[in-house]
Amino acid sequence: MIPTFRQVRDDFSLSALVAGFLAVLISYAGPLVIVFQAAKLANLSTELTSSWIWAVSIGSGLTGLILSWRLKTPIITAWSTPGAALLVVMLPGMPLPQAIGAYIVASLAITAIGLSGAFDKLIERIPKGIAAAMLAGILFHFGTNVFSSINASPALVLLMVATFLVFKRLQPRYAIASVMLVGIAFAIATGHTNLSQVQLAIVRPVFVTPEWSWHAVLSLGLPLALVTLTGQYVPGMAVLRTSGYKVGAGSIVSTTGIASLLLAPFGSHGVNLAAITAAICTGKEAHEDADKRYVAGIACGLIYIVIGTFGGALALLFSSLPKELIAALAGLALIGAITTGMVGVVNDEKNRDASVVTFLVTASGMSFLGLGAAFWGLVIGGLAYLVLHKSWQRPALVMPKLDKA
Repeated sequence: MIPTFRQVRDDFSLSALVAGFLAVLISYAGPLVIVFQAAKLANLSTELTSSWIWAVSIGSGLTGLILSWRLKTPIITAWSTPGAALLVVMLPGMPLPQAIGAYIVASLAITAIGLSGAFDKLIERIPKGIAAAMLAGILFHFGTNVFSSINASPALVLLMVATFLVFKRLQPRYAIASVMLVGIAFAIATGHTNLSQVQLAIVRPVFVTPEWSWHAVLSLGLPLALVTLTGQYVPGMAVLRTSGYKVGAGSIVSTTGIASLLLAPFGSHGVNLAAITAAICTGKEAHEDADKRYVAGIACGLIYIVIGTFGGALALLFSSLPKELIAALAGLALIGAITTGMVGVVNDEKNRDASVVTFLVTASGMSFLGLGAAFWGLVIGGLAYLVLHKSWQRPALVMPKLDKA
């Protein structure tokens, strides 16, 4: 049932607001760097780059807001991180209008898959242990990055870890909010922020007329659709399913696909279901009551829209924070999601070996044939499941009994 405005107001909580803010913060301080890198290598103007940020921000905000409200589920959407990584390689040697045409083809393919219902059937066939293992594998290095960051900034990271442990014991609901406030205050006090480059200005989106190119479609459009489906939607749905949300993938995939299609001429390479940041809003850190965590999705969407309105200004504000602060904040916020994934691996006893294989492949961070670890974790883990746990015997053919005359 779609919640009313009064119900959303009654279900509002500080922890849900903080979870939504953290999802946005981590998106801008992390994956957005890849977008800036691709834009710089392609020699895009400041206006085109700002339009790109506007498009992915507005798209992420509107789709996340609408889906979270309609489905009463914390649906976090964002831009395609593996897609942006693909653009770092492909965009410098391709005219932007042809790249825009490839974005449109990718969006049409994803929308068609969402409307057909094929993606739901794929998700239903993935064993719970393997889905949980893929989630844990994707998030694993975020947890380890907390402690690997100590060497670069020991005072900041250790202070954040200590704050997390103390508040997790005394006020667990506000542990992450306290970590964020303490970390930002310490960074500002010690002069580890770079705020001089931030200038607040409303963005004017730039429309780019798309051009058709078979080369662009085959080398960028189809790979972009593939890495987005396997690297974003599959783990994103695994996050939702592992957290207990039994929502269909069709409406999510088709809604984000349509948004991507409409925003492509303004520079958006794709809006899709988030995975890593989604885990922050689907766990107990957002709210103890799972039915009230959808507020985190609404808050995340609203914050994205505000940032999109001002283009790169607030994005630069987020990216000016120390990378060690972001790494520690993300890792500590995702401890609950990592635990959920690992518990799912252990509990699915009959598929445990294949689940562990899936976890190891995904956590390795491998890349092969241009496809990332999440895809290969699913493929290799699925093969392990077929070999180790699936029956090799064909079901016996039962002949119908004939009535005697």
